[in-house]
Amino acid sequence: MTVLVLGLLIFLGVHSVRIVADPWRTAMRARLGENGWKGVYSLLALAGFALLIWGYGQARQAPLVLWTQPVGMRHLAALLTVFAFIFLAAAYVPRNRIKARLHHPMLLGVKAWALAHLLANGTVADVLLFGSFLAWAVVCFASSRRRDRAAGTVYPPGTASGTVITVVVGLAAWAAFAIWLHGPLIGVRPFG
Repeated sequence: MTVLVLGLLIFLGVHSVRIVADPWRTAMRARLGENGWKGVYSLLALAGFALLIWGYGQARQAPLVLWTQPVGMRHLAALLTVFAFIFLAAAYVPRNRIKARLHHPMLLGVKAWALAHLLANGTVADVLLFGSFLAWAVVCFASSRRRDRAAGTVYPPGTASGTVITVVVGLAAWAAFAIWLHGPLIGVRPFG
């Protein structure tokens, strides 16, 4: 469990610098240059990600079960992950109304993904992993919205075609991951 916690601290810590130390981040970007900052940031994030994957894999070998969830929670989790993938697509597909309205859809996608997995899993490692991501996404979303208000950020309006493309891309990505990739990559087949 120690490796999982260390990975979470590094990965989410790196992704929280703007929340807790934005002036320091700005100074470091100026000192290291844009590429230097991105390089250090990426290396730390990758190291944290590798540690949390390794730690979570270790924890799954001897799970400490906190609760057993009803079967219906898996169905709710599947539905929530559909929204997570659509929100993720909305972060990247240009001119969609989802991003225009919600402003930070990737963070909403992380929230939906983390909540879905908390509902469908009940071990200590699951609570640590998905609970940490959920808490981080809630705080990061609030911080991002505050920064937007302070900066007077205006998001361009979306179009119907951009929104339809976003939903189709999100649904296709969800189907591919849930049906074909989740099992080989994660070791759990959500649909049997």
